[in-house]
Amino acid sequence: MKIDLLIRNANIITLDVHSSRANILASYKGRIVGIWTKAEFNTIEKSIVLETNAKEHDLNGATLIPGFIDTHNHLLVYAQNKAQVDCSSASNNNIADIISNIKAFHQKRNDNSWILGYGYDDTMLAEKRHPTKDDLDKISTDRPIMIFHISNHMAVVNSKVLEIAKIDSSMKDPDGGYFGRDEANNLNGVLYEHAAMGYVYDYIPAPSQEEFMELIRSAAQEYIAQGITTNTDAAVGHAEYAIHLDAVKDKINPMRMRLMFMYNVLLEGGYFETYDAKQLHQKISDESNGMIKLDSAKLFQDGSIQGRTGALRQPYYHDSNLYGELIFPQQTFNDYVLKLHNLGYRIATHGNGDRAIGSILEAYQNALDTSPRNDHRHRIEHVQTATADDLKSMKDYHIAASFFINHIYYWGDRHKNIFLGPERAERINPLKEADDLGLLYTLHSDCPVTPISPLFSIWAAVNRITRDGHVLGEAQKIDVETALRTMTIYGAQLNFDEQDLGSIEIGKLADFAILDEDPTAVDPMTIKDINILATIINGEIVYKHKELALTL
Repeated sequence: MKIDLLIRNANIITLDVHSSRANILASYKGRIVGIWTKAEFNTIEKSIVLETNAKEHDLNGATLIPGFIDTHNHLLVYAQNKAQVDCSSASNNNIADIISNIKAFHQKRNDNSWILGYGYDDTMLAEKRHPTKDDLDKISTDRPIMIFHISNHMAVVNSKVLEIAKIDSSMKDPDGGYFGRDEANNLNGVLYEHAAMGYVYDYIPAPSQEEFMELIRSAAQEYIAQGITTNTDAAVGHAEYAIHLDAVKDKINPMRMRLMFMYNVLLEGGYFETYDAKQLHQKISDESNGMIKLDSAKLFQDGSIQGRTGALRQPYYHDSNLYGELIFPQQTFNDYVLKLHNLGYRIATHGNGDRAIGSILEAYQNALDTSPRNDHRHRIEHVQTATADDLKSMKDYHIAASFFINHIYYWGDRHKNIFLGPERAERINPLKEADDLGLLYTLHSDCPVTPISPLFSIWAAVNRITRDGHVLGEAQKIDVETALRTMTIYGAQLNFDEQDLGSIEIGKLADFAILDEDPTAVDPMTIKDINILATIINGEIVYKHKELALTL
């Protein structure tokens, strides 16, 4: 047995089908070749021959688990945020604070370049409203300014941006979005959904290649510091793919990447229109030496509930006239899904509101009834307000779910009191129902909408605690080991990677996270406070906690 990595004295949580535990692990060239308890290892230790330059690590009782898999976030967006103004509620209590912070940025870099901001939340601001172009015009009417809502489904621009993008009050609202207006029907600078924001995107200058790579380096380091070894960027086009490819090839980003490509770059007129799913997957894998893989074709069918653009079957709790809107008419959506399905793509569609979820299910069912396909693993993203009937339909058609569990903490109180009301809020992210049905499901952070942290997501799934300290949906809690599986082996299954990743078993890739405590043995309320000591990808340490992992 050849060994180039030997890990001793560990508390190994394998998360295999038997929930096995072990203490010693060996790998060779990035693949696991041995897993033993102490007693088992004692019987064979004398026969072990380490390769020259093999590495040995004594974990002193620390916990080794499979590397975390976050199945839905936006790494490139998070990277770009690092060069933008922080407009989040953590740093801004009101609109005046946002204006002050942007003014400081404006004065520090006093030129005509674009000012971008991220993370404002109208429901958390003292004014309980969106900033407007009039607010941003107080900073400058000569310099373009655009700030993004925390959901990334809305943005606010100043007058200069409206001028640059040639958006005026005479324009009709685009399908799947709309322009905010005041009582006199004049544009107020708020852009709802990507259909409206899309009028601006082409005018926003991208960072230089060198700047982008450094931003990605910083963002990727934060991800691996949370124990993430495989990561899915949930909406990319061909330009973003090129950036991801450079970052992986140059080892700026050490993670295994899975990419959801926006549907329009895959269909007629799109950059990858000449490829089917199998061909595109092979191209990506070949170009990245297997470190990037095709995840899916990505569509949106509604917005966000906190942005009041999620499509609900029953009206919003605070406004009996507001239901939210679907992005696509049903027949159009059915047609897109069927085309992508027939090209062999796994399809991932954003659906927060239950009406959107029902629409997605109709399209998936139509595609599968028209062109049956085994093991398609089509998926719905966020699945925030899925009903029991929706979940049953997902099970019947083998449709997977990736739940945005962090909503419980960050927006649960407002879902209960403002957006959904107590009854519907209790069922958001219905994990226990999904688990009882045997549905394939995972958890995700949707970073930068919420901070990247698998342990926080696991904590949220186990405890379902809101920001105000209330339990929201006691009946939907899952146990700790199941929650760990949602971000390891279930993630691997969702990614079609279960033969290589997600559990600690002989033959699988040596991707691990090392924790200073065992999540299954601590008070569940402290899971989010467990430290990541180190992260290992392909048998190599790619992150080490400076203070706590000195001996590794």
